[in-house]
Amino acid sequence: MIKTISITEFFTLQNAVPLADVRTPAEFAHGHIPGAFNLPLFSNEERVLIGITYKKVGREEAILLGFDLTGAKWSGFIKYALKMSPEKRIAVHCWRGGMRSGAMAWALDLYGFEVFLIEGGYKRYRNWVLRHFEQAYELCVLGGRTGSGKTKLLRELASLGEQVIDLEDLAQHQGSSYGTMNKMVQPSQEQFENNLALQLKDVDANRRIWVEDESRNIGKLNIPAPFFIQMKNAMLVDVHVELDQRVKSLTLEYGPLDKNFLTECTLRIQKRLGPLQTKQAIAAIADGRMEEFVKIVLVYYDKTYLKDLTKRSADKIFSLELTSADMLENAKQILNFTSAVPTKA
Repeated sequence: MIKTISITEFFTLQNAVPLADVRTPAEFAHGHIPGAFNLPLFSNEERVLIGITYKKVGREEAILLGFDLTGAKWSGFIKYALKMSPEKRIAVHCWRGGMRSGAMAWALDLYGFEVFLIEGGYKRYRNWVLRHFEQAYELCVLGGRTGSGKTKLLRELASLGEQVIDLEDLAQHQGSSYGTMNKMVQPSQEQFENNLALQLKDVDANRRIWVEDESRNIGKLNIPAPFFIQMKNAMLVDVHVELDQRVKSLTLEYGPLDKNFLTECTLRIQKRLGPLQTKQAIAAIADGRMEEFVKIVLVYYDKTYLKDLTKRSADKIFSLELTSADMLENAKQILNFTSAVPTKA
């Protein structure tokens, strides 16, 4: 049985249903619905060939070529679908909900699968994603200078029952020149948006949602403009942590990283850091004087943070000094502090 459903209906299915994306591997890599698996009807090269045939010869010839190219593949498609869904319940989509997903749905239905065909395909899903960024949210932004432990504080806030969106985790980047930590690989811009929308789908828009203060760019990725504008207009809790504590924390986090990586990242900000400071920072890295390196680059990052802070409305900035080394206690302090301040300051 084939049932055509919307992407919203798919997300509300009572029992989790595996989702097969039958687009090419290249399309899937560029961006896909989180949790989907790739069951490509055509390879990247085959899709190009079919497109050329469609334009130069016609639709019917392109369809025949498609059958020729997939003829020997159908048993493999069904076997892989069975592997991903032994219960024989599966959802399917392609780019626009057209021939590719229709053909796959037909074959799986013929074999005995219960098939949910996503109406409008991935294109319709992308419209669904973008609508989530237009929605109004009760955002509360956690700010503070580099090394204040904002990411750890967000995790503790989540453990206390607060709604949290960790943008840096979604972007796989910690927001500075050193943000990949020499190991993280960022998703595509499209996939970042898809992952963010999936989290926004599950939040209560009428309850407070915590996000970390970010610039528009997180590494190579951009926070969607409508959501970023809401962040900039939201209440910001500016936490203050002693310099020595911040240096110690950053040294523990960045000190063990590869020296060549740290040097390359430092060189990327040399115009803003200054020639002398850059030289001193690189020398400190080479000598293993990691606390000194951290102190040098913190001067630049602190100036940048304070400059960005001046771009916000002063009446929406609320400063809070944190003195504990215990992040859970600090998170509780933040909640006590904000309980007396309306989210819409």
